Amino acid sequence: MFLLGYDIGSSSVKASLVNAVTGKCVASAFYPKTEAAIIAVHPGWAEQDPESWWESLKLSTQSVLQQSAVDPAAIKAIGISYQMHGLVCVDKQQQVLRPAIIWCDSRAVPYGQKAFETLGEEKCLSHLLNSPGNFTASKLAWIRDNEPDIYQQINKVMLPGDYIAMKLSGEICTTVSGLSEGIFWDFKENKVADFLMRYYGFDDSLLAEIRPAFSEQGRVDAAAAAELGLKEGTPITYRAGDQPNNALSLNVFNPGEIASTAGTSGVVYGVNGEVNYDPQSRVNTFAHVNHSATQTRLGVLLCINGTGILNSWVKRHIAPEGMSYNEMNVLASKAPVGSAGLSILPFGNGAERMLNNQEIGCSIRGLDFNTHGKQHIVRAAQEGIVFSFKYGIDIMEQMGIPVKVIHAGHANMFLSSIFRDTLASVTGAVIELYDTDGSVGAAKGAGIGAGIYKDNNEAFATLEKLEVIEPDIVRKQEYLDAYSRWKHRLEKSMAK
Repeated sequence: MFLLGYDIGSSSVKASLVNAVTGKCVASAFYPKTEAAIIAVHPGWAEQDPESWWESLKLSTQSVLQQSAVDPAAIKAIGISYQMHGLVCVDKQQQVLRPAIIWCDSRAVPYGQKAFETLGEEKCLSHLLNSPGNFTASKLAWIRDNEPDIYQQINKVMLPGDYIAMKLSGEICTTVSGLSEGIFWDFKENKVADFLMRYYGFDDSLLAEIRPAFSEQGRVDAAAAAELGLKEGTPITYRAGDQPNNALSLNVFNPGEIASTAGTSGVVYGVNGEVNYDPQSRVNTFAHVNHSATQTRLGVLLCINGTGILNSWVKRHIAPEGMSYNEMNVLASKAPVGSAGLSILPFGNGAERMLNNQEIGCSIRGLDFNTHGKQHIVRAAQEGIVFSFKYGIDIMEQMGIPVKVIHAGHANMFLSSIFRDTLASVTGAVIELYDTDGSVGAAKGAGIGAGIYKDNNEAFATLEKLEVIEPDIVRKQEYLDAYSRWKHRLEKSMAK
């Protein structure tokens, strides 16, 4: 008995096949092998062709079936994790009308800000737990005003995971968690946010039918079965955005538990058991995978757009040609904590919610031609990413969410000892690294949704802890001094 999980990212699409009994991943694959293209027609724009996600999913599925030699009939359920806040528009024939506007696209910021001011900050925050910001609803408003011919043809709007489920099953549906990340959900009334829909002039029919995150959300139809090599009728029983799903993958379900990722973007995600929000809306609050009308489980999400993407930029343009990420870490270790006074503000990937939607860009501060070399720049980039985490964690702690232990997968920036040590030491939190990823988590989520596991504790009983990183007490002040310098330079930049 096996479970299939998909993780639809902006860099790649990954599939993992998990043995439901042992909890072990028996095969995994991702495509494309180089980072997926992001279409940027104008500065601040970011789009992808949804069909490219499907093509990568087909290749990943075929690869895991070939690697494992598992009979597709033995796959009992499918789970989907996906990049959050994207907008996919389809017509009545389920044909995509335009490229998807993805999470890091910032064109809709003015729409969300105007809605926030017009509807009233208290109204938005108390009902939506966020400002409308740059989320899916505001992106749809941009299409309404700038591409009216396309808007007229829209039958349904979807998040990327909804689109993949539609391609698998032919059915269009969504979840409360998904609607909340698009800022379509009213937490006070526990229903679709009618007041926001009316403000934007959206018809309710544009939204898909709502189904629980852990439930049957369609079955693989004949066309998808033929394309993918799966068995027709295999149920799709779990769906969540990548950050709620990452928390699920780390068995983070309850108040006070924290999960983190540091891929293209960086995230700290804490579960709150009470309805609460940041008065400045610098962090986001969405329905967690196990949220319901009777059990409040909200994911408080701190997102920094410019994290791993900065590290990969440094690898391509600053590090010696051909240097690997591991070799970059060795190079960075030759520079001292604080990078000899060099600071990098890592905000070159669009507007940052944490900075009140300012788009201040990435910049290098304190560069001394007689002191600094490549090692200082490489280290300052990683430190700048960590310090942006710390800046946001301070906001979360002001909301009453203590960050004492951070759960993370052993992947991306968490593979770097400099990144891990700096994060633990500057926050004072213990970091626990686990052997898991989003596609494995999605597979286990499918197991919960299909009733194969009775609950999350049974599903994640085999989750393996790989390493524990404690704060460096001896050098703590060095880290704090470097952060203080970085924060001062950030605030000066924001004040301009």
